Amino acid sequence: MATAPAAPAPISPKLAAPAPFGTIDASKIFGSIYLETDPRRKSYCFAVIYEEPEQAFADVLVYKEDSKLFADKAGVWYFTPTRDFADYALFVTKDRGQADFSIHYTKVRSYAGLQRQ
Repeated sequence: MATAPAAPAPISPKLAAPAPFGTIDASKIFGSIYLETDPRRKSYCFAVIYEEPEQAFADVLVYKEDSKLFADKAGVWYFTPTRDFADYALFVTKDRGQADFSIHYTKVRSYAGLQRQ
């Protein structure tokens, strides 16, 4: 008796294709950050960012914290010189179209965080 071949299992939408640009939740990024600039290491980074020269167009305002202990909310980042000790490694691109989100540095801690949601 002949049987029909089994139908292939449906592919989960999450496994079908990589996530499109802009799906990274920038509000979850805080703590120690390592900024990667070598394009060969881009695939090892959590997200791709663009350093926006104008505050008005940035997605996240970033405050450079001097102590890792106080980098405890979105936009408050402690920059580490080595990627081994970083909570997040972020690739810095020069092309705004390739970035997941853009940042701008602020000197006021209370301004740090998401600009628009």
